[in-house]
Amino acid sequence: MTAEPPYLRIARDIRLRIDSGDLAPGDRVPSTRRITEEWGVAMATATKALAALKQEGLVRAVPGVGTVVAQPERESRGAPGQLLNRERIIRAAIAFADAEGLAALSMRRVAAEFGTSTMALYRHVPSKGELVRLMSEAVFSEEPPSPGPHGWRAQLAREAWWLWGLYERHPWLGRAMAALTRPMASPHAMRYTERVLSAVRGVGLTPYQMIHVHLSLLGYAQGVAMAMELETQARQDTGMTPEEWMASHEPRMDEIQTSGAYPVLSTLFGDDDFGLELGTLFEFGLERFLDGVAVLVEKDLRSP
Repeated sequence: MTAEPPYLRIARDIRLRIDSGDLAPGDRVPSTRRITEEWGVAMATATKALAALKQEGLVRAVPGVGTVVAQPERESRGAPGQLLNRERIIRAAIAFADAEGLAALSMRRVAAEFGTSTMALYRHVPSKGELVRLMSEAVFSEEPPSPGPHGWRAQLAREAWWLWGLYERHPWLGRAMAALTRPMASPHAMRYTERVLSAVRGVGLTPYQMIHVHLSLLGYAQGVAMAMELETQARQDTGMTPEEWMASHEPRMDEIQTSGAYPVLSTLFGDDDFGLELGTLFEFGLERFLDGVAVLVEKDLRSP
């Protein structure tokens, strides 16, 4: 993963000050000299940071004053005077990805939702990668009700089902958060991590075991959840439900099963129909996972 250039990090920090209202329209933003002092960078880097903010339309140069926060550009789709801002862009992107999947998401498609140009979006969100990060962060801002249940197993189960609920509502989330070894800097997602680690704290596990319990549970949930996104994509590509797809392939499946090459598989269900439901599959695997953690906890408790 390529490290973010320093000038983009500085531009993001100043953008956050603007978005939060710490810097209002007409206020001076840090000068290049102030940036070199505050962020410890070269003058050229400070200049590039301000240039990036100017390109986004967030700041403008005023002769004799310096660089100030620009008045927000108003662009609308429908109601006149609607403000195009980061929050509205994130909400629109989430709705689009929920309906059509992450692969179909692009800055151009989101801009079309507002009837505006792609460049207008870039003034608020610098890239699709950053947009996906902000979408994931917004989704993870939901939290389960408190107080939680007692006991590490019940607490882990609650967190797993809470996560599964997010994946059911937002099938693209499994793919967006799939990089276990390169996690996003996401405070809301890290709250979920903190809750999982708190559930297994004090039951005799080592720090190594605790973090692996968390990552194994996350990886399992993501793996099953990604099948939901694939199903959404398959339905869009074929126009068929899972039942319709199975019916269309029934002659071929019967031919394979009666070939004698799969003696165990072909006799498992006989005339009984077997319907795979992802929620049931997730529940079965989750219970087996918790059984395994229970063995680990009991083993550590028995250790001298």
